[in-house]
Amino acid sequence: MDKAATMDLDRATGARPDMAAARRFMVDGQLRPNKVTDPLLLAAMGDLPRERFLPPGLAARAYADEDVRLPGGRALIEPMVIARLLQLLRLREGDRMLVLGAGTGYAAAVAVRCGARVTAVESDPALFGHARDAVTGLLPAGVLRLVQADPSLGHAPGAPYDAILIEGEIPEIPAAIAEQLAEGGRLATVLAAAERGLSSRAVLGLQQGGSFSVTDAFDCATLPLPQFQPAPGFAF
Repeated sequence: MDKAATMDLDRATGARPDMAAARRFMVDGQLRPNKVTDPLLLAAMGDLPRERFLPPGLAARAYADEDVRLPGGRALIEPMVIARLLQLLRLREGDRMLVLGAGTGYAAAVAVRCGARVTAVESDPALFGHARDAVTGLLPAGVLRLVQADPSLGHAPGAPYDAILIEGEIPEIPAAIAEQLAEGGRLATVLAAAERGLSSRAVLGLQQGGSFSVTDAFDCATLPLPQFQPAPGFAF
């Protein structure tokens, strides 16, 4: 029986799952075998209690190797995918980082543990409130700012940023967000497949020499971020 199934059994029988053991299994069984090599990132995800970033009824799914569905059509992205997206950003101590569609705050908290100073933007009031509660007492003061606003606009008051994470699948990267990157800044997100039958893909964007370029990184899938989706057209 795999660890996720064991945790489901614990939940069904009323037993309390061993979350510390589940974190170790996540790092050794999901992250390391899947090209996650950054030691700071591995240490951060091995230490942070991911279960705090889920509603109590979903905490037993915290370390499953799949997205955990949240209310409002959102998700806590699976550990391997969020780790590889963060690894693309090559975070350094003191980097100014923007997280858009921050959900319950897990990726933002991991980035802080990797040395970044983070502004995290979330529009959903319930998810924003959960993020605020989850990070209380977990991170040093002054390194994470939570903002309740539309993530599709970025957060221009804090620009320019060294790194931007758009935490979900989007159809394209808005130019207004790419423009909030500093010279040499990096952006990671998941782009939806352009055609039916193709895979969505994680991408890395770079702001260099006054221009923004995007390269594919790896195939993956997660839920779309609602605020980034095009408005439905009129049918006649």
